[in-house]
Amino acid sequence: MSTVTDLDWFKSSYSSAQGDSCVEVAMAEHAVHVRDSKDMNRSHLAVGRDGWARFVRYAARG
Repeated sequence: MSTVTDLDWFKSSYSSAQGDSCVEVAMAEHAVHVRDSKDMNRSHLAVGRDGWARFVRYAARG
């Protein structure tokens, strides 16, 4: 099992070049981890893969 520090975090392609309002996401075996890239010391959110897929489908509808 990976620790949070071992995860490969990436920013959304919609993040601005100034670095503000960025969310980073990392995929793990059983969860998707989400954190605020401006405050990486703050706790992150872990969501089950099925819940993340439902969220992405909902967000894609606008």
